Amino acid sequence: QVQLVESGGGLVQAGGSLRLACAVSGRTSNTYAMGWFRQAPGKEREFVAAISWSGRTTYYGDSGKGRFTISRDNAKNTVALQMNSLAPEDTGVYYCAGRPGTTATNDDSYNYWGQGTQVTVSS
Repeated sequence: QVQLVESGGGLVQAGGSLRLACAVSGRTSNTYAMGWFRQAPGKEREFVAAISWSGRTTYYGDSGKGRFTISRDNAKNTVALQMNSLAPEDTGVYYCAGRPGTTATNDDSYNYWGQGTQVTVSS
């Protein structure tokens, strides 16, 4: 079993930055691929970024390419999402997710989810 707890969300002005963190716990958590997803009100959950268990492979959704960076520190059992140049359309609840094996960009491939952290970007 893997437990995920997100933090770092909040209110930020357009153009600003936020760094989300996901604390990962569980017996084999450092062998899990991790991902970030987000969901805006009235919209479907959207893939943001994913990282392999080693950290050597990353993927980004179109919305975050060039602005967001996913990283992990397996020694500290954390996964981070650095978000720069934020825009109002980045507003939503951001979820950390984990799955054994390789990375994936579809949410139904992930077994474990955090409770989410709210990100609000004002114009």
